[in-house]
Amino acid sequence: MPKVLVVDDEPMVRVFLRTILGSAEDIEVVADAHDGEAALEAVRRCQPDVVLMDLRMPGMDGLTAIERINELRNPPNIVVLTTFDADPYVLRALRAGATGFLVKSTPPEDLIGLVRTAAQGHTVLSPAAARRLVAASTDSLSVQSRARELVDSLTEREVQVLAGLGEGLTNAQIAARLFLSEATIKGYVSRTLDKLGCVNRTQAGLLAHDAGITDS
Repeated sequence: MPKVLVVDDEPMVRVFLRTILGSAEDIEVVADAHDGEAALEAVRRCQPDVVLMDLRMPGMDGLTAIERINELRNPPNIVVLTTFDADPYVLRALRAGATGFLVKSTPPEDLIGLVRTAAQGHTVLSPAAARRLVAASTDSLSVQSRARELVDSLTEREVQVLAGLGEGLTNAQIAARLFLSEATIKGYVSRTLDKLGCVNRTQAGLLAHDAGITDS
């Protein structure tokens, strides 16, 4: 049963999310927090599998909290909560290590399924959303240059695997595309993340978009 931490400065939002997620028999909301500092303490205390993180909060904001949480050993999967998906802070949060984002208007039945997806370590972010966020980035030239430098350090096969991550493919889908076993792809993904200094598949997928190596 995945454990979830809800972080938002609006009490009504926290109550709503707890109520919706609490209706699922296979999800446990272990705590909620009103700002980033409280979220960091709750992560240490409760060791959740998933954190739903608002970005704009007084005190320690969500972006800072994401960076601090990802410095911990075995950090949870962090999904950003946002009012609208064009929020420039979302891209910064994803590059800081969030695994995806949800708009607060997400239907309750979809919210439960997406939290389950995040708990399994999968990306909660469509390739189309990734392209849109990268295209809207104001620091695109410097980011693209840095991304291409990092990609140049990879082998040809690792670049192919990274492109698959950028397209939102699973290990099984990448394996089928490259005619390799899923176990082999898992190893390639792990090595590629290490070489790029990425904390998760989402961060690597965004880097693939920055470097312009994706087909979608």
